[in-house]
Amino acid sequence: MRPGPRLRRLSWLLLLAGGGLALVSALGYHLGAQAALQNASAEAAQQLHLHAQALNQRIERYRALPQLLALDPDLRASVSAPLDAAARQRLNLRLEQANRTARASTLTLVDAAGMAVAASNWALPESNVGERYGFRPYVQQALREGRGRFYGIGVTTRVPGYFLSEAIRDDAGRNLGVVVIKIELSAVEREWAREGEAILATDTRGVVFLASRPDWRYRLLAPLDPAARAELAATRQYGAQPLRPAALRILRESGAHGTLVRIDDPAMPGRWLWQRAAVADTDWTLHLLRDAAPVAAAARQWAGIAGASWLALVFVLLFAQQRWRLGALRRRNRAELEALVEQHAHELRTARDGLVEAAQQADTGLSRQLEHLPQGVVIIDADLRIVAWNRRYIELFRFPPDLVRVGRPIEDVFRYNARRGLLGPGPVEEAIQRRLGHLRSGKPHMRESEKYDGTVLEIRGNPLPDGGFVTSYADITGYKNTARELRSLADSLEKRIARRTADLEQARREAVEANRYKTRFVAAAVHDLLQPLNAARMFLSALRGRLREADKRELADHVDAALTAQDAILASLLDISRLEAGTLQVDVREFALGPLLETLAREFGLAARAEGLRLDHVPTRLAVRSDEALLRRILQNLLSNAVRYTAQGRVLLGCRRSGDHVRIEVWDTGPGIPRNRQREIFEEFRRLHDGGEHGRGAGLGLAIVERIGRLLGHRIGLRSQPGRGSVFWVEVPRAQAPAPAQPPPVPTAAEGSLLHGHTIWCVDDDARSCEAARLMLERWGCRVPLAGGADAALAAAQPGHAPDLVLLDLHLGDITGPDLMQQLVAIWGTAPPVVLLTADRGEAAQAAAHRHGWRFLPKPVRPPALRALMTQLLLRGGS
Repeated sequence: MRPGPRLRRLSWLLLLAGGGLALVSALGYHLGAQAALQNASAEAAQQLHLHAQALNQRIERYRALPQLLALDPDLRASVSAPLDAAARQRLNLRLEQANRTARASTLTLVDAAGMAVAASNWALPESNVGERYGFRPYVQQALREGRGRFYGIGVTTRVPGYFLSEAIRDDAGRNLGVVVIKIELSAVEREWAREGEAILATDTRGVVFLASRPDWRYRLLAPLDPAARAELAATRQYGAQPLRPAALRILRESGAHGTLVRIDDPAMPGRWLWQRAAVADTDWTLHLLRDAAPVAAAARQWAGIAGASWLALVFVLLFAQQRWRLGALRRRNRAELEALVEQHAHELRTARDGLVEAAQQADTGLSRQLEHLPQGVVIIDADLRIVAWNRRYIELFRFPPDLVRVGRPIEDVFRYNARRGLLGPGPVEEAIQRRLGHLRSGKPHMRESEKYDGTVLEIRGNPLPDGGFVTSYADITGYKNTARELRSLADSLEKRIARRTADLEQARREAVEANRYKTRFVAAAVHDLLQPLNAARMFLSALRGRLREADKRELADHVDAALTAQDAILASLLDISRLEAGTLQVDVREFALGPLLETLAREFGLAARAEGLRLDHVPTRLAVRSDEALLRRILQNLLSNAVRYTAQGRVLLGCRRSGDHVRIEVWDTGPGIPRNRQREIFEEFRRLHDGGEHGRGAGLGLAIVERIGRLLGHRIGLRSQPGRGSVFWVEVPRAQAPAPAQPPPVPTAAEGSLLHGHTIWCVDDDARSCEAARLMLERWGCRVPLAGGADAALAAAQPGHAPDLVLLDLHLGDITGPDLMQQLVAIWGTAPPVVLLTADRGEAAQAAAHRHGWRFLPKPVRPPALRALMTQLLLRGGS
């Protein structure tokens, strides 16, 4: 038989109700689990933060001690010279006394070779004295960076601890030794164990070194590669302890809400919420494992509430349907349905009230959550009655067991302390009312109080948002004792520093004076060296015109390249001297960057192609504010280094915006520079690699770059990776793009013939330079009636017979070039054009040429440049 319409409707209704019940229950279970997981994770994160803060505070108590001991003159003297037995014993006793005051595990003094010369445990069988600790990272870090930190198992004591080290250095900055303090953290593990939850601390490799449960200690949370195992073996960080992996199965990743896991080894049945937090100023990570059973229970409760709500909704809908369909039975069934709805509503309210009560009971466990704090804590409500406290609060004040309880007025505790004399001198009632007034005012406060037994407490009070007050009591007795000792040591150091400051000031004045003499000497020496170099280049230019054989011309090219390299080295030395002396003038203005980069790309593109490289250039329309000549010098040195040290590949020149600045970058595919040597390449005469077959640098280019950048206020930077190449950059202020500059006129090919037949005088006090100039000018077709010094020029000068052009040196013995030229013009009756040739590249020499309307060329002179300048002057009629 086919089912009737009533049976079909009932079937569809039951299917809809059952399906909806399953869907709503599943949704309630998911939302409940998510909310419970979020609350549990937030609670765990807060607890982890407090644990990390307490651990960091414990370490911070000892951080300043090795720094102060490293400044102690006696300790510095002890590691700078061999110790006799008496001195060693005094040093051991001093470290023992300092360690007894600091209450650390051990204090050890290690020399620069890694040998422990004294220790606070010198009298114990496991003494550190005489042991070598150079392989330990905290010794290597301190000698390399000035200070170090390391957690590991002691080599001699076999006791794990946290090592803090500080380098001892002499006045010149050389390492003399290392002061090491060891802190045992076993007390931290005992405090964690009282929490009843699994709390772990791991290093960067995922090795658990602190744990509230012993079976977790020295477990691996991540596999170790062979390099890491080799490093652990070399440093003996964990001694002979076997590192066993932990077996975990991740059930769900919840991002910031922690991770749900199952733990098979060590065996921990059930599901666990895993929360992590970093420890400030260390590379450690704290982990908290909390039982996830309450999360599942809360999810089931949410599912039950959702299912009951769905059933109530279904019943309400059925009730409405019955009212619509059975109008005749409406009044009779209304009472029954209302009673049914009321019953279900009562059940829902009962279930809700039970959940709220359970949640409130779960949130009142403040005293348990405060147990891990190193401070004593007491919390009172708005009626000044005790709500919660921790065990440390009871221990600090030694309260009887029945004094502190929930609901007791805090005034009773104040009266008890007053009877014991802990409220200080004066009327007792006034002291009690003053403290109660502080609590009622709701204002935060902090003060220190010293008890009758010498214990110093730091008391901090803060109001709660809904009324009430939380007060913490921290024992800072050790800190106060250390502070007193530090003040005494600081007074002694202050007197010594005053004496040393006076000595250093005298040494500084002497060094400044010596540096001034050195700068003058370098400038004079470079000037004298440039004179014969200029003559050699002119002789070579004259010789090249007489050579016809290809092999001899190639040999002349090699000589010219060598002279060019020598010229660059001397010019660099002169630039270094001028930069150190502060005599280099700058002309900062706004200019377009594109033409400068295009010119450099053309100049160095030929050199790159000669080396088998490709030089690419990225065009730009940006404008910058800088000294164009000095910025060109920076980029020339960077490009020269890139071409010289790149064996194959390419060089890239370009720029990019960086805020209000423009960063100009030079990329290469060279050998790269290790990170630990990137700073030293900016020092004079430092080269990490030899250049290509066309020569190697003198090690001055980057030193000049660094000094010019410092003079202009431009940041110089480097990114490099060995084997992949380097990026050198200079950061220049960005400006609005100025109007494009007009390109200089390009000389025509016919200009070279204008030198033929012209009369040229060469006035120089160096005979070799004069002879070289005569040969070069005569090869160009010039007539050179005079190539000599100032006396020869005055003797040969005749009225009305001025030469067409004069090549004049600046320094001519007892007379200068401008003074001599003034006498010659008086004899000739006219002033011919002058090219000032000098090895002095300073601003004063260029200013002298500009003042007289002359042209300026620094020695050693490049013959093509001189020929082009003479042609231009004669072409324009000397204007």
